[in-house]
Amino acid sequence: MSFNIGLSGLYAANKQLDVTGNNIANVATTGFKSSRAEFEDVYSATKLGSGSKTVGNGVRLANVSQQFGQGDVNNTGNVLDMGIQGQGFFVLDNDGSLSYTRAGTFKTDKDGYVTNSDGTARLQGYGVDANGKILNGILTDLRIDTSNLPPQATSLVSSTINLNSTATPITVAFNPADTATFTKQFTTPVYDTQGNQHSMDQYMVKTAGNTWNVYTLIDGRNLDGSLPTTTGATAPVPSTMNFDSSGKLTSVTTPPAGTSSDLVLTGWVPGTVTNGTWAANGAASAPNITISMGNTTQFNADTARSIPTQNGYATGQITNLTIDGSGVLLANFSNNQTKPIGQIALASFTNEQGLQPVGGTSWKETFASGIPGYDAPQTGTLGSIVSNSLEESNVNLTNELVELIKAQSNYQANAKTISTQSTIMQTIIQMT
Repeated sequence: MSFNIGLSGLYAANKQLDVTGNNIANVATTGFKSSRAEFEDVYSATKLGSGSKTVGNGVRLANVSQQFGQGDVNNTGNVLDMGIQGQGFFVLDNDGSLSYTRAGTFKTDKDGYVTNSDGTARLQGYGVDANGKILNGILTDLRIDTSNLPPQATSLVSSTINLNSTATPITVAFNPADTATFTKQFTTPVYDTQGNQHSMDQYMVKTAGNTWNVYTLIDGRNLDGSLPTTTGATAPVPSTMNFDSSGKLTSVTTPPAGTSSDLVLTGWVPGTVTNGTWAANGAASAPNITISMGNTTQFNADTARSIPTQNGYATGQITNLTIDGSGVLLANFSNNQTKPIGQIALASFTNEQGLQPVGGTSWKETFASGIPGYDAPQTGTLGSIVSNSLEESNVNLTNELVELIKAQSNYQANAKTISTQSTIMQTIIQMT
């Protein structure tokens, strides 16, 4: 019996050495989670129990459990290197077979899909629609689209303007070439449907105590492309802004008749001027432009405008990628636009200890782990994504070296048990 007990102890000590050695071997493995050998004693028993004087039959390995504690997250400088600060697993798809990992060493393949380091599985997340809205709920292969961002024609311009209430009213006919005929000029870039940039000039002319005219030209021309004159059919038609005695805007009258807080430009024709001759760009068109004037005031301060915002832009090429804590992949383009192109999804399990290790620092779902729940990072108990960083192994090397000493002592002690039993057996044999 003592031989079997000693052998079970040798086997247990050997397993303890195996687990400790595996932890030490993976001390530099990204996303690795250390393991712990768990043992239990062995007793012979019948249906009536084992009795009070039963000697144990040794020890056996009960489980090798992985410890999913947080590893250190350190900067690498590579945008597609990602660590998880908190709970959750990255989701990888290899031809329909899902696996889960904490190792965020990702890269792109020749088609732009985000894959694991050996390129065998694609990172899963949520896609976006044409407007850049995240489509939550359906996992898809994340892909970094490097195609140009299509242009968008300007349809809305907004800014905050103050018109000096002490400015002198102007009574002469407006002429954009004569600065004496207007109080202030503001210029805003606008875009047509092909992404061509045009200059929209607004000329503010104070005509009475609480009344201002606004003349709007694009590329120095009327909306139809005609060259503005002071009289006749090509004379610019102003919009009129009225203020109350406290300097607040009360109405904007825009030709044709209409009163609101917006100035609406209808029927403008994109074109270009070559050698002084304007020609319409028949291939491009432009929607109506709504200029929001609701934040215009007339106070005793300099006539000035904040930086305007407008929703048009030229075509752009992707220049760089950023990933925020919620896992949103945000592409930055050469036309100063940004657009979400996807969002990383994280998986969580009721029992992480029940996951099946499959190598490659990955795990598979099992019946013991329960089914995974998928959601965006920073949702519920899920952690956040740290871009340009990787989570290191959570192995404590000092503890593992101590475990080596303990396992070696256990092995020697159990070997001594067998050696002692052997000596006793030899003595008994000699007695006979």
